[in-house]
Amino acid sequence: MDTKSPGNKNTGNTRNPVQRNVLISGASISGPALAYWLHRSGWAVTVVEKAGALRAGGYPIDIRGTAIEVVRGMGILPRLRDAHIDSRRCTFLDSDGGTVTSVSPSAVAGGVEGQDLEVRRGDLAALLHALVRDDVEFLFDDSIDTLDTPDTLNTPDAPDAPGPYGQGVDVTFRSGRRRTFDLVVGADGMRSHTRELVFGPEERFHHYLGYCFALFTMPNSFGLSREVMLWNTPGKAAALYAVGDGDELHAFLNFHRPQPPFAALRDPGAQKQLVAAAFEGAGWKVPDLVDAMRHADDLFFDTAGQIRMPHWSRGRVALVGDAAYAPSFLTGQGSSLALVGAYMLAHALATHRDHTAAFAAYERDTRGFVAMNQALVDKGGASLFPTTARALEQRNAKLRDLVTLPSPPARAAHSALTLPEFAL
Repeated sequence: MDTKSPGNKNTGNTRNPVQRNVLISGASISGPALAYWLHRSGWAVTVVEKAGALRAGGYPIDIRGTAIEVVRGMGILPRLRDAHIDSRRCTFLDSDGGTVTSVSPSAVAGGVEGQDLEVRRGDLAALLHALVRDDVEFLFDDSIDTLDTPDTLNTPDAPDAPGPYGQGVDVTFRSGRRRTFDLVVGADGMRSHTRELVFGPEERFHHYLGYCFALFTMPNSFGLSREVMLWNTPGKAAALYAVGDGDELHAFLNFHRPQPPFAALRDPGAQKQLVAAAFEGAGWKVPDLVDAMRHADDLFFDTAGQIRMPHWSRGRVALVGDAAYAPSFLTGQGSSLALVGAYMLAHALATHRDHTAAFAAYERDTRGFVAMNQALVDKGGASLFPTTARALEQRNAKLRDLVTLPSPPARAAHSALTLPEFAL
């Protein structure tokens, strides 16, 4: 489906006699993207980020389909094309390290070669921040501590309440400062503190997908260049990702586990022990990866899961990106959903003066797109990491076919939403 480019005008909305203000929690992807579009439509925007500064580097992420139109409208598509990693091949290995096949990365992801983008997460975050830093207030090394809301806010489907909350949200920050905002938006990721404050614990909305994974960097002692190597046995996978020609690799260890290891999520030592135990006796170079993982100072451990919520807003608080609808790395669509969701929320707020109507429009117009992309897990995302020997054989057979057959068409979910145009 073709999408409309939203344009790149930098004019503010002067129709509102009183400028409305919004607090966005999170300065990774959806937060700064939302800040950009809201500023364009006349909002005063503050972004709070618990980290002391932007996070550099990071694992490669994908920008596809409708999300390409969002970054085109922001004027950063040329710079993202310059930052495009352009991986040359993805080589699949068997349990002994022998080559099963090598294919184009776009064929595996169902993307469009020459159009889709793959960039370091930190590069995208830096571009988004540079785009808005002169127009938006950033509060680094701080976070939301409490939101002053009525009791009714914590009941399902509570309407916007009268009284102080009906006129704004009183926010107390971890630093002790206090501010009042017309709206608050949680763009603070899958483990969203904003979501927990307003909607309750993550367990209500987290849908576990049966995998745990560890990400870290390690020396490029394998001589890899702009390529991915993925080793598999049933229920286990190890990958090395060379994003360039440098001396550093992104390493990935993924394993099936029927139940999520909640205790390990809070204990780095337990995480390393859990990963090491899962890959004990593994072949190829996996012991070297496990050893590098033990000494990594940038280890990120988590479970593969999705956030599924019946509503993305309550009162004057809304959620966007992973905080509202994380699709998991198995879909490869987390960053794209974050960019598109930010655009759709900002458009709804620019179109509807009443925030209740705006939040309803945001959900109505975006939920189908989110659902299609979350469903990619069931339509092949998890099949890259089979849990049985038979499923692994079937996956390898399909991968070999990719070498001799025409590339499969792009996944419709990537471009299933046509962006509405801003009327500024």
